[in-house]
Amino acid sequence: MQQKEVIRNGAGENYNYSQDHCFIKLSSKKTNGELSFVEDTLKPGFYLGRHHHKIMTEIFYILEGEVTLIFDDETIVARPGDTVTVPPNVWHEAKCEKGGKMLTIFKNGQFDLYLEKLSTLSDEDFADEALMQSISAEFDIYES
Repeated sequence: MQQKEVIRNGAGENYNYSQDHCFIKLSSKKTNGELSFVEDTLKPGFYLGRHHHKIMTEIFYILEGEVTLIFDDETIVARPGDTVTVPPNVWHEAKCEKGGKMLTIFKNGQFDLYLEKLSTLSDEDFADEALMQSISAEFDIYES
């Protein structure tokens, strides 16, 4: 039987990247890869390039600031309290000019394991475009 788990504010496995500081609030390791839950503190100038997922559904819930989500057919400015659900095979990108905070739920995805993998890479690895595409594809992230 699984035990309950409490992850307090400011706690959880964390990855502090140049544009984003992520706290894993629920790891896909605990849900058979079905669900992960990430708290993102978006740093000013945050930009996530155009991509899509073949399997994963991504759900954004905005806590602070304004996050612009750009789709092929529409641009949405999401504000605190807004939820945006991005189903599989929908191309999207995101930016947050002034910084903000959001919760991101990944259904049928292991985005937390992707962040874990990125944390082990060297600068040379990040510069290797073929390697980065391979790692992204491994975690259902496909860039244009």
